[in-house]
Amino acid sequence: MNAVDLGRDSLSSELRPRSSGAFLRAEWTKLRTSPGTPWLLLAIVATTVAVSLITAALAPAGDGADPVRVSLTGVQLGQAVVAILAVLTIGGEYGTGMIRTTLAAMPRRTAVLTAKAAILSGVVIVAAALAVPASLVFSPLDLGDGPVLRAAVGSVLYLALIALLSLGIGTAVRNPAAAVGVVLGLLYVLPLLIPALADPDWRRHAQQIGPTTAGLAIQATTGLDGLAISPWRGLGVLAAWAAGALVAGGLVLRFRDA
Repeated sequence: MNAVDLGRDSLSSELRPRSSGAFLRAEWTKLRTSPGTPWLLLAIVATTVAVSLITAALAPAGDGADPVRVSLTGVQLGQAVVAILAVLTIGGEYGTGMIRTTLAAMPRRTAVLTAKAAILSGVVIVAAALAVPASLVFSPLDLGDGPVLRAAVGSVLYLALIALLSLGIGTAVRNPAAAVGVVLGLLYVLPLLIPALADPDWRRHAQQIGPTTAGLAIQATTGLDGLAISPWRGLGVLAAWAAGALVAGGLVLRFRDA
């Protein structure tokens, strides 16, 4: 090996993170310096709060609807922005070819994806923790009430899990536009198809296994006996979807060339 090769190996060794903290710092730097990140985080808060407040203001009084779910309607739109942010976290690197530089500097591919997931979920939780209470601020609901608090905390976790689900799909699919299409299909198209099932048992089972129909059960505070799945079990179903997507994405990242 000549001196040039030795120098390259030495430089590569210096650039490679030696600890999990280094991986986290690298992914945090990439995410916060991406031009679209601040705007997408702002959009998560703005869309969630705006849609929630408008829906709560326009909802007829005494119509029997769950007031907490009505006040948190904006989560259903905010999740689309979360999905776009999550897909771009990895898809943007594939689109620009930056992923090759990332994996050259950080060859532990599973650690790269883990760091991305940790940083992404952290920033989404912060944005959701601002958006969800703000959606309830003008409602007569008491955030300290047990079911209301569970719905609020669960909605924050719901958005974080949507981010992880989207990150996993984005890693597996690689193409940002295609990945966003897959995620939005799961979030919005699949729930629209469930009512078309003729058999009520099949409809109930589909609601129990769908990522959004099950996950959004966490917002329910009334009529719990009539739910297809209980609130925390529903959030667990979404967590299983997110874990499965991350495992699939991790396998693709590990075994396919960048």
